[in-house]
Amino acid sequence: MSIVKRLSIVFAFSVVPLTSFAQQQAATINQVVDETVRQEHAEMELLRHYSPLVETYIQDVRPDKNLGTVPDGDKYFLGRAQLAKGAVIEPLIAPTGFMQRRLPALHSFISEEFNFDPRGFLQMIYVDTGDFDRQHYSFDYVGRVFLGDVRCFVFDIEPLQGAGRGRFVGRIWVEDHDYHIVRFNGTYSGSSRLMGYYFNFDSWRTRAANGQWLPTAIYSAEGDVERGRMRGTSLKAVKAQTRLWGYSLNQSSLREQELATIRVDGETPIDDQAESINDYSAVQAERSWNRQAEDNVTGKLERLGLLASYGDVDKILETVVNNLEVTSDLDIQPEVRCRVLMTSTFESFTVGHTIVLSRGLIDVIPDEATLAAILAHELGHMLLGNGDQVDSEFAFFGLLRFNERDVFHHFDFAHTPDEEQAANQKGKELLQKSPYKDDLENAQLFLRALQSRSKDIPALVSPHLGDKVSTDWQLSSPASSQQNVPEKHVANIITALPLGGRIKVEPWSDHLEMMKTKPAPSVAEHEKRPFEVTPLFIYLTRGDEVSPRRPVGAVAAKSDAEAIEPDLGTK
Repeated sequence: MSIVKRLSIVFAFSVVPLTSFAQQQAATINQVVDETVRQEHAEMELLRHYSPLVETYIQDVRPDKNLGTVPDGDKYFLGRAQLAKGAVIEPLIAPTGFMQRRLPALHSFISEEFNFDPRGFLQMIYVDTGDFDRQHYSFDYVGRVFLGDVRCFVFDIEPLQGAGRGRFVGRIWVEDHDYHIVRFNGTYSGSSRLMGYYFNFDSWRTRAANGQWLPTAIYSAEGDVERGRMRGTSLKAVKAQTRLWGYSLNQSSLREQELATIRVDGETPIDDQAESINDYSAVQAERSWNRQAEDNVTGKLERLGLLASYGDVDKILETVVNNLEVTSDLDIQPEVRCRVLMTSTFESFTVGHTIVLSRGLIDVIPDEATLAAILAHELGHMLLGNGDQVDSEFAFFGLLRFNERDVFHHFDFAHTPDEEQAANQKGKELLQKSPYKDDLENAQLFLRALQSRSKDIPALVSPHLGDKVSTDWQLSSPASSQQNVPEKHVANIITALPLGGRIKVEPWSDHLEMMKTKPAPSVAEHEKRPFEVTPLFIYLTRGDEVSPRRPVGAVAAKSDAEAIEPDLGTK
């Protein structure tokens, strides 16, 4: 056989007609779209079974000649979503800066100011509340990217002509295992001065402990947040974070699973000759009574989704408390425990011998010394006995039988100004003996920064159960701590982190984790954003248990390799 003939045969077997390739590619893209539409409708039906907690925090933004922009007022809302009824929320806290009357859109101009409807932010967990299909939307395939460990198909979508007002316009990311939409970025169409305006938003879903992809967090903004102005108006720009958690609350299947995992240990041999001491002394009885009150209160808050499940973050807090105790030669009984309040508002309090810090407060704390200062203040309350008598009444379980909407009326763990000052002094004594005594300048910078910013973020610094963070105590020398820092490092000093800068929330089980991030080598002053709302970028993972890949449509008939890697002309 000649060389020419052999080459002709090879060529004949290696070339696929371009028209055939294009047809296969288009067919596969259409199949992915169909599976995505089907899965999104299943997702919406699934969400109807849940009533998670929803928190929305909004910051107004104004220009600043040195920092670019800074907060200039804020609003806060916390409620329980009733997803079986759609985008319906029952408030748990009287909303600050939110409108009460119904509007079909997110906000309206009234007296040249924004008036916000919390339902508009909850609506952002849906691409479309009912008509997400080819009859209402066009899909333009963009390519494939990774969001964390999750590979995604990316589509740009927009409503078809005549589809109606309030349709999503933007980009969606679809994970390539089961074709869940895990992120969508855009807005809803049809904003108008008369009917109201929709924000631009970036909505994220994460794979939860129960294996489902659940709405977790949303960043939304309106106007030029880098310059602090609404384009073409004198209004301030606005940015917001919305968070959802507590999906597992009132789920009977979860309780059945917990019951099924109860382990009964083997019997311990009894030494009949040993002297048995079972009775409680008066002191022991009182301690047990107070501990019962603590357990009742923390248990109630956890069942309502306001307190995170006990986990690694609590252990970190308890390690810092232990360092303070050991260096001051303290032996506090019963032992001190730490828990985390799930809300973003900055607050801390004690319930007997349990110290509670809010997630938002831990989020913005820049280092361990600053965390130690906050905990030392609360430990000071504990050592001084402030509030123990109030907490003990909750040992009567009947006092905890109230509706969740009344929780912020029944619980009040705030202290008097005199008690706060005494706790400051006691906390300072603990810190001066602690391993953190040489790093208190950092904690002092944090307190000064919080004090100077408090007037611009009143909703964020207003507690609902406990105390404001005490900022008027002197931890280090009155001279600026920056005088002790080499000049070349001054620019990199982080006095406080942005909101959401440290804690990850697992929305099903309310489990918290510390973020694992690499420190930036150099941070410009305008990038530091202390106490501010910033965009979200979540590192997505599939979790430990991942079902086998489900191929789309006709791809199932192809080879395994083609089913795993359908050729969509990826970039």
